Amino acid sequence: LEEAAFQLQQIFRIDISIALNILGIESMRAGHYRIAYTCFKLAADRGYSKAQFNVGLCYEHGRGTEKDLEKAAFYYYHAASSCHPMAQYRYARYLLHHRPENEWDRHQKAVTFLEEAAMAGVTEAQAYLGVFYMRGLQPKEKRGLKYLLLAAKNGDAQSRYHVGVCYEKGLGVQQNVAEAMRHYRQSAAAGNRNAQERLRV
Repeated sequence: LEEAAFQLQQIFRIDISIALNILGIESMRAGHYRIAYTCFKLAADRGYSKAQFNVGLCYEHGRGTEKDLEKAAFYYYHAASSCHPMAQYRYARYLLHHRPENEWDRHQKAVTFLEEAAMAGVTEAQAYLGVFYMRGLQPKEKRGLKYLLLAAKNGDAQSRYHVGVCYEKGLGVQQNVAEAMRHYRQSAAAGNRNAQERLRV
């Protein structure tokens, strides 16, 4: 009986969190940012990862509350720890952009979260990792190209351009100008100015 009561409480807690999060999304769409933030916060404090991510967005963009990147990172971290892919991406970016570079454990945590988000299909994380691995102090070109190709397949024109650069310069792959041109054309067709300029050159 105690187990049944506990299960019922868990279901009720999750259902309330889902309902509050949906109410928050609808309020945000209607431009009622303060109400949206309040709904997200109530659900987030119950441990609902989607609401935690939404509270992070509210703090990052100053919607319904004051802008506060540290609080945004706090909520992104909690959502990321529950395997929310977009929160993993945003928290990783926060760690890499707003923390001292000499903090190795933070750097490693950021990369781990980025890789998890990339493998979950977050195009932004794939594109970020691709460039990250290409530009590091010790570039890992093959790994960078792998992520750039994933992002390009997901429609990211900038990553498609970077893939073209890899083929043109032989970074992580054998140099192949014809293949570089093919990627530049696809990127240019999607409106990427760098690719359009590279084709002219």
